[in-house]
Amino acid sequence: MKLKLVFLTVVLALSQLTFAQVKFEAKVSKSTLGINERLRIDFEMNKDGDNFTPPSFSGFTVVGGPNQSISNSWINGKRSYAKTFSYFLEPTQRGKFTIKQATIEIDGQTYKTLPVTVQVTGAVDKPKDGNNTDFVASENLHLVAEVSKANPYLNEAITVVYKLYVSPRISVSNWRELDSPKYSDFWSQAIDMKQLKIENGRYKGEPYRFVVLRKTVLYPQKTGKLNIEPLTLTVSVDVPTNRRDIFGGRLYSTVNKTVAAGNRTINVKPLPQKGKPDDFSGAVGSFDFKVTTNKTTLDATESLDAKVVVSGTGNLKLFDLPKLTVPNGLEQYEPEHNERVRTNLTGMAGNISDSYTLVPQYKGKYPIPAVSFTYFDLKTESYKRITSEEIIINVKTGPDGGDVATSNSATTPGKKLVTQSGNQFRFLKFDANLKPIEREHFFKSTAFWVSLTAPLLAIPLFMFFGKKREERLNDVRGNRVRKADKLARKYLSEAKKNLGNQKAFYIAMERALHNYLKAKLHIQTSDMSKDRIQRLLKERNVDTAVTIEFIGLLESCEFARYTPSSSSAMQQDYEKASRVISTMDKQL
Repeated sequence: MKLKLVFLTVVLALSQLTFAQVKFEAKVSKSTLGINERLRIDFEMNKDGDNFTPPSFSGFTVVGGPNQSISNSWINGKRSYAKTFSYFLEPTQRGKFTIKQATIEIDGQTYKTLPVTVQVTGAVDKPKDGNNTDFVASENLHLVAEVSKANPYLNEAITVVYKLYVSPRISVSNWRELDSPKYSDFWSQAIDMKQLKIENGRYKGEPYRFVVLRKTVLYPQKTGKLNIEPLTLTVSVDVPTNRRDIFGGRLYSTVNKTVAAGNRTINVKPLPQKGKPDDFSGAVGSFDFKVTTNKTTLDATESLDAKVVVSGTGNLKLFDLPKLTVPNGLEQYEPEHNERVRTNLTGMAGNISDSYTLVPQYKGKYPIPAVSFTYFDLKTESYKRITSEEIIINVKTGPDGGDVATSNSATTPGKKLVTQSGNQFRFLKFDANLKPIEREHFFKSTAFWVSLTAPLLAIPLFMFFGKKREERLNDVRGNRVRKADKLARKYLSEAKKNLGNQKAFYIAMERALHNYLKAKLHIQTSDMSKDRIQRLLKERNVDTAVTIEFIGLLESCEFARYTPSSSSAMQQDYEKASRVISTMDKQL
């Protein structure tokens, strides 16, 4: 019995000794990784210590850390403590590397970790590191360019829609464009996005949220393989970590991630040569064509309007209308070109027209010959021709130009002498009704003395205003203030003109606020920190509430670069800016 008690006592002592033992060890996320992957290494201890010294990390570059985390837990009345120092490493070359020992002091004793060996191989197709916030952001954030058609015809409309997909695992606080695509081989038209809308969808079979950032309609102007440049964004991503706050809530880490839509290549087909009309001008789509006049009966020297109109959907702005030809008896003026075209996801739609002014010179009947318009129909993939009807212009009264005037000959029409009625000059007046003017001598008159003394009296005025002008020109500070005040009014009015256009509106309003501060506080834009603005306004006895509103306007201008804003919000900001500047101006 005594032997049994001794054995139990020894076991318990050894157990307590084991539990009281200090642990300090290094753990890596993987022992083999590609050169384009990242490695996470954690230095863990079960008791708090001081003077932690990491190894040199030879063969690696530290891209993150040290991140420190502490956890305390009680299980069945027993306390468990853990403290971790984490580093994120990026290999600099291939090979086998040894991460040497880290050291720490615990209760006056120095502890060291064991060396860790890591093998770095060639680049892998898809880098993975679930512990890295940067990798988590990359895996759950995607910018996609959706092209409506990969093999269009020349001058056929295609649509590029840019969507930002965000996984429910992360959240996005804001974004901004880092690089916009340049469509050098396309005619392009951006579709106005009035308000960004968050929608639910799927990306590679998984549920995602997405927002449509941009829609652009493109008309390829060359055949062959054309490249659509990527849209590039910088996005602030909030990634959940394994750490929690004192209330148990999960802590998030914010990383700035650059995402690009990727290059897209489309193969543009040339229009078929078979059946191509000689008068084809490049119209591609579905169109209607007509030639109309506002009158067909009139007198000589009166004018009429003839309109050539093409309507429908297609590349309306990218081809020329057929010309109108008229007989020599009709005087023709240069046409006025009009476009009523709207652009949506299907391309351009509406109508274009050329309006001609025609003036007949002689009496007779003038035929306006039929006009043909050809286009390539995308539905049937064939060329089509539309021909207008001949229009007869009947000129009832006027000089008789002979029978040739009614023909469509290009030669000069025959003319006949016009019989004079004898009263063709009846509108001229032969009685001038002139009255004599009383002659007045200028010498010694009132006007004489005024003209003599005015230059002498003007000399002091010129000297006075010249001196004032010189003082004004030499007042550099005053000129700067007046210029800034003028620019503030200019940019605030410019902001009002751009209501509805978020980017232009907030740029103009920010300039107005900055130039107002230049005028009133005499500081430059480079010195305009929020703290200094608040201090200067306080020194000038401006109300704290007005100062807070002014700072809030500056912050609204900053936030508008990254977050979408509605038209009502822009209107409220404009009215607030007008009110705040007016109130501040009175107090200053």
